Amino acid sequence: MSKIHRKLLAAAVLLGSLQMGPAFAQSLTESDPLPKSFASTVSSAVVDKTETLINNAMQLIGVRYRWGGNTPQSGLDCSGFVRYVFNDTFGFLLPRKSAQMSKVGLQIGKEELRPGDLVFFNTMRHAFSHVGIYVGDNKFIHAPSKGKSIRVDDMTKVYWEKRYNGARRLDNTNNFDVMSEEQRQQLLLDFQERLDKTGRL
Repeated sequence: MSKIHRKLLAAAVLLGSLQMGPAFAQSLTESDPLPKSFASTVSSAVVDKTETLINNAMQLIGVRYRWGGNTPQSGLDCSGFVRYVFNDTFGFLLPRKSAQMSKVGLQIGKEELRPGDLVFFNTMRHAFSHVGIYVGDNKFIHAPSKGKSIRVDDMTKVYWEKRYNGARRLDNTNNFDVMSEEQRQQLLLDFQERLDKTGRL
């Protein structure tokens, strides 16, 4: 199965879950009991995916910052970088703006951070104006600002510590249940727009 076919399949699954919502989740929970090995298999898959996510993010170190940029070739801004990495790794699109991303997934405390979580900062005098991907050991990878390039920074540095706004975790597509209807519709429009323009996700 080609990469494009895999992404189209992932999109179809995501769109199906968004449209079916709770009923879809309920049908899953009412199925036959899962074998004990299932939990470890899922945990292993999550770890593997997290490693892939971090590796994909690290490969973009040095890509120049560009406001509104959506691809490594054209340059990436902070939310464009996060969106690109998650789409490349998991095959789904996050909302375009960091403030919108701050409403997706599960809110977690700073002490709960683990690699792959989204971390948010106030860098433009309003909350959640900057986003990056936590990589562990109090470090995160992000696209900083104009004239700079994607890099890893230390969250314990005074600048970042003072501006920290919180974190979100995106373990699986079920996290999209916390999106508002407006965000769901925007996500569907994003999928359709990209398919119409490029023929791929």
